[in-house]
Amino acid sequence: MSVIIQENMSVQKKLEILSDAAKYDVACTSSGVDRKGIAGSLGTSVASGICHTFSADGRCISLLKILFTNECIFDCKYCFNRASNDIVRASFTPEEVCDLTIEFYRRNYIEGLFLSSGVLINPNHTMELICKTLKMLREDYHFNGYIHCKAVPGADSSIIEMAGWYADRMSVNLELPTTESLKQLAPHKSRKNILKPMKQIQLGRIESMESPIFGRISDKKLKSKYLMQDELEDNKAMVPEKSSVLGLVKRPAINRGFVPAGQSTQMIIGATPENDYQIMSVAEALYQKFDLKRVFYSAYISVNQDSNLPSLTSPPLLREHRLYQADWLLRFYGFEASELLSEQRPNFNVLIDPKCNWAIGHLEQFPIEINKADYYTLLRIPGVGVKSAQRIVKARRVSALNFEDLKKIGVVLKRALYFITCNGKMMYQTKIDENYITNQLISVKERLPYGIDGGISFQQLSLFDDVNFSAPNLQEFKSGIG
Repeated sequence: MSVIIQENMSVQKKLEILSDAAKYDVACTSSGVDRKGIAGSLGTSVASGICHTFSADGRCISLLKILFTNECIFDCKYCFNRASNDIVRASFTPEEVCDLTIEFYRRNYIEGLFLSSGVLINPNHTMELICKTLKMLREDYHFNGYIHCKAVPGADSSIIEMAGWYADRMSVNLELPTTESLKQLAPHKSRKNILKPMKQIQLGRIESMESPIFGRISDKKLKSKYLMQDELEDNKAMVPEKSSVLGLVKRPAINRGFVPAGQSTQMIIGATPENDYQIMSVAEALYQKFDLKRVFYSAYISVNQDSNLPSLTSPPLLREHRLYQADWLLRFYGFEASELLSEQRPNFNVLIDPKCNWAIGHLEQFPIEINKADYYTLLRIPGVGVKSAQRIVKARRVSALNFEDLKKIGVVLKRALYFITCNGKMMYQTKIDENYITNQLISVKERLPYGIDGGISFQQLSLFDDVNFSAPNLQEFKSGIG
């Protein structure tokens, strides 16, 4: 049984409890929306400027990241705030969240608000409290800064819509990659209830922007068997594509657009047995069918004892890192999940980055001649990023490039040398062999996010304490993986 302690609890104590409880929610990495200050309002929002501080595990803390409440009617087996956990419970009032946000903003501690929540009493009640908070911030306090809030699955569509007019970004947590895993670890939650607000937000954004385009990619390009097609069809029936999804509530007087910074979601990685291929296929489907801005991958942290949970001594942070790298390839490099992995090769080699992992599995496509390959082919070469590919295309208009030129352009030759030729020649005589190249790439010292090789706890940085930051021990870092 949970212990509910609310009476006489100070706001300071609530903040301590509910900011610590929020550390399991992944914050956004950028606001995604530009908005200048306006007369009579407080705050601005800059698309790339919201995140200027990161915790030890790479997560953004420049937002005031809190839960509205850690009380919850659900008993998800992986969740620290599950109903059956005997922990101190607390809930803010909308007024308290507003006061904290404004006071922190005025002190330049934060640039925005990330508001998540447990489910208090029922989804509608919780979403109403969140919505009331956002409305007070926007209309009473005239807060014009960035706000990211959670949409609570199961809440009424009209409340979701109202929150969407006040928030910049909304997110609905997918929780676990597959329906089967959700049934096993979060039996009180429904996949259909999770996808429904996602679809509403997507269609609302399109309608708000008056865009005639539905989805990014046509259905015929959707190939994976993990695409949840049945679920998608169900959601189309619940929220028809061509019908209006807005208009359930009266829009605010100041129209910022409906969820102008888009929506995101989060999946827990490592709590259930899905392989990387399944996870990336689900992420790809979410990008294509729900037009998400980001899918966040959250390494499973063992905080509860349950026979259905894996016994992990530390979160799979390196796997989480590889999934983020692969996600980047999906969004910006033109890869598809079915190219990166397959049922025969369902997992990334965590010792090398996903593009190297793909290249090693497709050696028949290499070596690539740098002076002739098109831009999109260049992007597929390990060690060649977007900027270096653009520079190659521009520079070779003047003269043929050699390896010294590539180094100056920014190509990481220690990765690329196995996969390219310049003027018909490789940099060194080397074997085009999977095992040989894999061993050579593993020996390359890759710079990983500090602490990813273990030993870092999931401590959310305090807004108040001097945590005595110190530079990472480079020797210890170098002796780690990569």
